Amino acid sequence: MNKDLENYKNISEKIITPSSGYGMLLVELVVLPAAFFGLISFYATDNVGIILSVVLGILWFIGLFGFTTINPNESIVVTLFGTYIGTVKSNGFYWMNPFYSRNRISLRARNLDGKTLKVNDKEGNPIEIGCVVVWKVEETALAAFAVEDYTHYVSVQSEAAVRHLAVTHSYDHLDDGLDHTHEVTLKDGGDVINNILEEELRERLSLAGINVIEARIAHLAYAPEIAGAMLQRQQAMAVVAARTKIVEGAVGMVELALKKLSDKDIVTFDPETKAKMVSNLLVVLCSEKSASPVVNTGS
Repeated sequence: MNKDLENYKNISEKIITPSSGYGMLLVELVVLPAAFFGLISFYATDNVGIILSVVLGILWFIGLFGFTTINPNESIVVTLFGTYIGTVKSNGFYWMNPFYSRNRISLRARNLDGKTLKVNDKEGNPIEIGCVVVWKVEETALAAFAVEDYTHYVSVQSEAAVRHLAVTHSYDHLDDGLDHTHEVTLKDGGDVINNILEEELRERLSLAGINVIEARIAHLAYAPEIAGAMLQRQQAMAVVAARTKIVEGAVGMVELALKKLSDKDIVTFDPETKAKMVSNLLVVLCSEKSASPVVNTGS
């Protein structure tokens, strides 16, 4: 990660607890009548009293802007003329300096349903891939000051992580004669692939104080232009695998049949007859259609 970006992590969250709003609300309820009755009492008799009443009314009005309410799983990042004061995370009714700037940041878990991306996998095959990310703000100071827009940052970095995951892993094992036993693929990787994606997202989003709760591949497919060819390849591999099993089974059955016939001395085969017998049995056992028996009544 860029060294300049790492320096932003020096911003540390500071938890503060403002004064209760109920006490100040009582003060406000007392100040307003006092200012009003003072203005009436000193009207046209005492200029100093009038000025004090006006000042008291102005302070009452300014004090109204100090009230704030924080809901559960919500926070307020407080600054004063460009200086970070702290973060309020406890829900409730509070009063704070009316000149504080307040940036509300939700602490609730959020879902990012990433758009489907078209990228090339490790083998260069075009694929479509998309992810779902569950995330929440953990460090409010980083979310507020380390990045311009933390929600946009999550979206962009999630897309970058998915692209990197796709280009560093193959969609599926290719039948190229090489040993791919220990290679994790996007198609069959399952939880391993998801864990790799989660770890990369945690590293990328930690700069913005974001905690990645879960990340999962939500969509994975070959791109339309090669989907048909890849489907034919998969079908061909399935046919070859099935045929291989059929031949293996047929050879075993022929071997067993010849051995049983020989052991029980039912019939004796010369090499030429034995070859014809093997050929006929293999044709019958490997054929996709049922064999039509022919009864031989003699030559």
